[in-house]
Amino acid sequence: MTAELTKGGTVQLVGFGSFSTGVRSARTGRNPSTGETITIPAAKTVKFTAGKPFKEAVNGA
Repeated sequence: MTAELTKGGTVQLVGFGSFSTGVRSARTGRNPSTGETITIPAAKTVKFTAGKPFKEAVNGA
């Protein structure tokens, strides 16, 4: 799974869901202790989308 997502691919687990990669752009944030404005750099992230059978099982349908 790690190797495929590192290459930018998608991993699907039938009946459970799929994992893919996304990009989070750089943004401005605030340090909660000092109130100082900081820049949060851009980063890659892993996204999970639940499959229909998994959603139905969790919701008791």
